[in-house]
Amino acid sequence: MENNEVLEGQNFDILDVAKNIAKEKGITPDEVIEAMEMAIAKAGRTKYGHELDIRASVDRKTGYIGLFRYQEVVKDLEELPLEERTNKINLDKLPKDNSSLKIGDFLVDELPPLNFGRIAVQTAKQVIHQKVKEAEKVVQFNEFKDKVGEIVNGIVKRVEYGNLIVDLGKGEAILRREELLNREIFRRSDRIRAYISDVKFDLKGPQIFLSRAHNSFLVKLFQQEVPEIYDGVIEVKSVARDPGSRAKIAVYTKEKSIDPVGACVGMRGSRVQAVVNELQGEKIDIVLWSEDIATFVVNALGPAEVDKVIIEEDLKKIDVIVPDDQLSLAIGRKGQNVRLASALSGWSIDILTTSQESDRRNEEFKSLSQKFISNLDVDEVIAHLLVTEGFSSIKEIAMVSQDELSSIEGFDDNLSSELINRAKVCLEKIKNENLALLKKDGVDEYLLNQKDLTTEQLLKLKENNIKNRDQLADLSSYELLEIITDIESKKAEEIIIESRKHWFEDKDGRK
Repeated sequence: MENNEVLEGQNFDILDVAKNIAKEKGITPDEVIEAMEMAIAKAGRTKYGHELDIRASVDRKTGYIGLFRYQEVVKDLEELPLEERTNKINLDKLPKDNSSLKIGDFLVDELPPLNFGRIAVQTAKQVIHQKVKEAEKVVQFNEFKDKVGEIVNGIVKRVEYGNLIVDLGKGEAILRREELLNREIFRRSDRIRAYISDVKFDLKGPQIFLSRAHNSFLVKLFQQEVPEIYDGVIEVKSVARDPGSRAKIAVYTKEKSIDPVGACVGMRGSRVQAVVNELQGEKIDIVLWSEDIATFVVNALGPAEVDKVIIEEDLKKIDVIVPDDQLSLAIGRKGQNVRLASALSGWSIDILTTSQESDRRNEEFKSLSQKFISNLDVDEVIAHLLVTEGFSSIKEIAMVSQDELSSIEGFDDNLSSELINRAKVCLEKIKNENLALLKKDGVDEYLLNQKDLTTEQLLKLKENNIKNRDQLADLSSYELLEIITDIESKKAEEIIIESRKHWFEDKDGRK
């Protein structure tokens, strides 16, 4: 196109225009030129025919705009269906100066320069605008995809059904209503700080999602206020939040000379207060993390006082005993304090008062004593002594050594031997009763002959409708551990593997 005719009919330097648009939109000049080429090609098809393969090319050095028609070289046009003959040319019909072309090559003819009409100009401008917009979206996505996990500042552009559209300068982000703090209200033109929780790219372009309720928003705020956290001297171990209401954050440091809680609180509470102000008054408890779970849970339940804790490792459960007057403080309003402490530690926490725990222990003492009286045929004094010494089941008595049992005050060798024998007889009786029940309910011989499973464990399987070898083999080791909690994971794997062996054997028992 001579003198680089502008779309509006004016002369201009297309390369300079591309550079200016690219600088304004934050994209590369090449992306702008590609958009221009597509627009010019579309205008060319409008003039010469939409069915034609017309392409435009802008010389990146001179700015010359060329418009070309492409035709693919074929052996015999007549052999092709009618709908496939467009933009094709026979090999024997090629002009002499293009005779070197082969089948599959393209015959390229340059077309006369375009004199753009009003409609063509409008169409071309729309294509350029669309392509530049797409290039902008890619740049925007690349700009923010690496900023996930960072805090950004923005201005509320508009409010849609409670969701905020936030202008971040180089892009727009959405902050959903559920990601705001409780009772938090923002209006158009308000300044806002938020955490980039996710960035996605879909048909609408980059979608940037913000949050003020995310746990990591709290962590990032502390990083900004506490240099020791930013430098990695103090580590944030875990966070639990009721956004806008209350939060607990567990901190730890290997440096013995540093008080991690004090460092986070700051002089006269200045550091934590800055975070509280940003979170609209959200109350923040800073908790000292400990590797000892009992100590950590006691710290997490602060400011409530704790008398003692009872840990059940297998169930990841802790019973916390507090003085009667500390119960409401330990539980918190609507259970908030204990709920956050549980989320912070990852353990299930039950709060009991001293009197409740005493009542529970008395009830357990009576229940166990009655169990020993009934099953071992002993008097109340002996049953009480066994419970006091820490025996909690018939099996423990059956497995204990005679010397250990004889060491209990008031027990001699004869009594110890008799108690152990009675316990073994009782266990055998219970086993036979369980076996009879299992057979009656249709449990197969393979399960009944399992040496690695007790009859009590088989009863648990039966309760979960596992009555034969195939049903056992269908379980994963994790599922087996969920049903039977008192076996080791390695043993569970061995049981499942053994139960599946018949699947891989032929009729003669060969693998």
